[in-house]
Amino acid sequence: MFKSNPKIPYYSPVFLFILLRLVLYLSLPLEGLRGYGDFVHFYSMAGMGWPFINYWVEFPPIFPFLSTILYHLAGGLEHVYNYLLAFSLIACDGLSLMVFLRLVYRLNDEVEAAPRVWVYFALLAGLAYSWWYFDALVVLALLLSLEYLLKGHDIRLGLVMAAGTLTKFFPIMGLILVWRQRSFRRAILTTILTLGLTLVVWFGLYALSPKMTLASLRSQANKGSWETVWALIDGNLHTGNFGADIERFDASTAALPRGNPPRIPSWLTFIGFAGIGAYFFFKAGRLNERAGVTFLGFAWCLFLLWSPGYSPQWVLYLLPLILLVLPIQRGVLLTISLVLVNLLEWPLLLSRGLFWSLWIVVPVRTILIILLTVEFWKTVKSNNKNYWLHPS
Repeated sequence: MFKSNPKIPYYSPVFLFILLRLVLYLSLPLEGLRGYGDFVHFYSMAGMGWPFINYWVEFPPIFPFLSTILYHLAGGLEHVYNYLLAFSLIACDGLSLMVFLRLVYRLNDEVEAAPRVWVYFALLAGLAYSWWYFDALVVLALLLSLEYLLKGHDIRLGLVMAAGTLTKFFPIMGLILVWRQRSFRRAILTTILTLGLTLVVWFGLYALSPKMTLASLRSQANKGSWETVWALIDGNLHTGNFGADIERFDASTAALPRGNPPRIPSWLTFIGFAGIGAYFFFKAGRLNERAGVTFLGFAWCLFLLWSPGYSPQWVLYLLPLILLVLPIQRGVLLTISLVLVNLLEWPLLLSRGLFWSLWIVVPVRTILIILLTVEFWKTVKSNNKNYWLHPS
């Protein structure tokens, strides 16, 4: 069991995690390190010049620029680039585990917190999604945002949420909790920081290269649906990958439709899910810390149910939220179920070309997310009687 005061025992899972990852990386051959992830794709793009200037890219700017910097630090050598990227992701995961430790002891007593820490530790150590892709950066931004929100650090919160939104667009959802928990003045401050910094960066890129910046933004809108119930309705049995990297030198290719057009427009389903979210937003009432974090998990689930696309590594965003606040037994059961279904989807089935399996794994995953949505809401209602149990 952990002690809440002595720092060395308290952070020992972080040191153990980094040690295990280092041993794993140094033991694996290069192909094993890459696994079924996107390392080859990231390296290929990093060698094409500067993102948003020389070519368009489907991601927000922070990771593409980080990847290009690592490419130049590696002298263009692929194996050196792979290790630099892998070690960068170790650092992100280690910091995420450290922040998770602080959050879990803030939101739970020591008896409840210890098993949650060990389960999250095991998932981070063994789940390859956290290093096959760059979502570890976004998970770190998510957890830091939660910590700064609970501690009342509005400026740090805005800065971290802006950084997360400039890595992937998902962290902007944290503003939902900001407006749920903060006074109007403080919510406005955080929102201006988050959106203001995000827009400044995008406008700066547009000033440097309007064609490629607009193409980068346009690419996601034309991506279509993939690996969701909506994709099954559209008849899109494929992953969310784009075409050959060389297409990115041509801004017009970003507008090419990927797969079949939607039979149900995403703006229409968005209205429905936004209405559901607004109803529960006001129904939730004043939330304590634990219920606030739980409500964010509820909002994440609604987003995933609405989203036209889904990538298996996105489970990384749900895992810490589940383990921070849900009842431990049901939380661990849902966590293990989600991880197994996602691994079954990718890499087990889709990497072998068995795209027909999406008719099985997508409905199962969707049912799990619906159950998780219900569980989050039940936990919100059972934890919102005592306001801000852990004042800063």
